[in-house]
Amino acid sequence: MSSSVIDFIATEARFGAHNYEPIGVVLSRGEGVWVWDTEGNRYLDCLSAYSAVSQGHCHPKILAAMVEQAHRLTLTSRAFHNDQLALFYEEIAALTGSHKVLPMNSGAEAVESAIKSVRKWGYEVKGVPDGAAEIIVCANNFHGRTLGIVGFSTDPETRTHFGPFAPGFKIIPFGDAAALEEAITPNTVAFLVEPIQGEAGVVIPPAGYFTKVRELCTANNVMLVLDEIQTGLGRTGKLLAEQHEGIEADVTLLGKALSGGFYPVSAVLSNNDVLGTLRPGQHGSTFGGNPLACAVARAAMRVLVEEGMIENAARQGARFLEGLKDIRANTIREVRGRGLMLAVELHPEAGRARRYCEALQGKGILAKDTHEQTIRIAPPLVITSDQVDWALERLATTLTQDFS
Repeated sequence: MSSSVIDFIATEARFGAHNYEPIGVVLSRGEGVWVWDTEGNRYLDCLSAYSAVSQGHCHPKILAAMVEQAHRLTLTSRAFHNDQLALFYEEIAALTGSHKVLPMNSGAEAVESAIKSVRKWGYEVKGVPDGAAEIIVCANNFHGRTLGIVGFSTDPETRTHFGPFAPGFKIIPFGDAAALEEAITPNTVAFLVEPIQGEAGVVIPPAGYFTKVRELCTANNVMLVLDEIQTGLGRTGKLLAEQHEGIEADVTLLGKALSGGFYPVSAVLSNNDVLGTLRPGQHGSTFGGNPLACAVARAAMRVLVEEGMIENAARQGARFLEGLKDIRANTIREVRGRGLMLAVELHPEAGRARRYCEALQGKGILAKDTHEQTIRIAPPLVITSDQVDWALERLATTLTQDFS
């Protein structure tokens, strides 16, 4: 590392809270699937800011929409109307088939908003006794970092010394429809679940799982809340991951790619029953639904569709997955993926996945480890076949490398 890179990293360590452990690279520029560090080295981004940069770094049409709106009006708060919010509502509802939209900023805010909304629905519509509402979640979930959310996490790293936590959550195994059926009671208001568990290592449920989940939720008048903050907007090769099993959630949570990486934008999408319970003053956000966010999100959704990124994710994801499965390496325990949401899980004896990510950095690829043994691979949806093949060559070399 050059002295300037070391200085950047040392300054971060001196002044910043140590709540992240980044790979030792300092990035300064991005375009499409590529990013460059402060020394001019180029890397293929295989994380996409946890799927937030699905449309590629600094997409020119999203950038243009942001600059134009920034010159006109950035923030009014929801105390007043603005000329972008209604258009955002109309366009996201048309794209996703939703009836009601609640705009927020971060993914965690969308999750918290959904929890509040389904509880309110449970008390005012379903008739659950006050204070008794239950929400079912899955083990190894990741829905954000707020206090409410980490209270129902099963990851000790996210929970330790942050309590006491709010009650009202039941935890069941992911992918087990029988466990869901057993957990439901008359006080159950919702089942909150990721279609694919991303942070847990791209864990895909068995085929037919969500079809059965949908049946159980409908039969028991339970709101199915799908956290599509990572999986949504094309990442899995469909607009929404729920489409792989032909179901519809009652509440869908979007974020990350909703702004193409330019600005924090999230949304709770639902039916009239759930979001219709909210009244003025009961929930809000100063920045939620601001005109700059809406203009950016409108452009981000538009390029996703107009430039065929969802279809490209399906094609290139299949190519990438097949190529990863063809790598013959004793280090690999399993390869998983859907669309461009992929993972390589290593055998424990191969050592920590982080050292493989650090080796990939030396070959021009930035990827991220999770849960010690798994390398996540999630490039922008604009990746080409040639770029997939280029990445596969370097992954194959790295995964067969002897670190002893």
